[in-house]
Amino acid sequence: MNKPSLLVTRSIYPETLSKLEQHFEVDYNKTDEVYSKEGLIQKLQGMDAAMTTGTERIDDDVLKACPKLKICANIAVGYNNFDVASMTARKVLATNTPDVLTETTADFGFALMMATARRIAESEHYLRKGLWSKWSLDMFTGSDIFASTLGILGMGRIGQAIAKRGAYGFGMKVIYHNRSPLPAELEGACKAHYVSKQELLQTCDHLVLVLPYTPQAHHTIGAAELNMMKSTATLTNIARGGIVDDAALALALKNRQIAAAGLDVFENEPALNPELLKLPNVVLTPHIASASRKTRLAMAELAADNLIAYFEKGHALTPVNTF
Repeated sequence: MNKPSLLVTRSIYPETLSKLEQHFEVDYNKTDEVYSKEGLIQKLQGMDAAMTTGTERIDDDVLKACPKLKICANIAVGYNNFDVASMTARKVLATNTPDVLTETTADFGFALMMATARRIAESEHYLRKGLWSKWSLDMFTGSDIFASTLGILGMGRIGQAIAKRGAYGFGMKVIYHNRSPLPAELEGACKAHYVSKQELLQTCDHLVLVLPYTPQAHHTIGAAELNMMKSTATLTNIARGGIVDDAALALALKNRQIAAAGLDVFENEPALNPELLKLPNVVLTPHIASASRKTRLAMAELAADNLIAYFEKGHALTPVNTF
């Protein structure tokens, strides 16, 4: 019996590739290049399946040009690179990798928030440039984390993990806004209190964004929302680019409407708004919130297990759509 054909669109760990090769005829992107849309369509010709990342857009044009495709397994919890409606209409299964990256991403989000509040990157650059000549009482004074108010926008698994770190580890008052309040037992476990979006923005000392990207969530944080925040507040985005209007954020940071921002995701990444690079009060990282080897391997393994389960058992482990 012939093995199904699989395109692995980016470089993955050797152990995951070896597992896949036991079950599939694999075309593997050894060079880790990012395919153009045309290149992706060419590579997907005749393929039964694809293992993808957020850099590959699976839209109706791609699906129409690749009619043999049955499943796309994303190595990510997010799937805004998938046109899920078109995939469902064409009976192409979409899968993602939830749960395995929750704690690692929450760790990073909290670290990025702390680096932002305490001006760690800014002060390191100052030191590396040889500008440090004396100690001063007000040198690089930032804002406290302990006993401050943590605001979380998006209270899924990662948001809840960040809330617990803040409440239990740092004595923070935790408030959040979500599409709907959490069940009482989850709120209690997180020591979190549901508020309106406006109250969240106006009240929090440190705002962390952890909501999924959808067209409706585009520019959830723009000029109007930034104007509601305290001038001493920080903003941390570990969610997705596009949730924040980066141009509006750059202007707010320049004008000190808010104190600082920590960004792991950007509109149009890996490109980013050049105004952000000019600002001292922003910490910038290249979409690495889930980047521990253990977690990234677990993500790749779950994507592989989704593919194997689909072809051998008729169902995936973590599907995004149904039909």
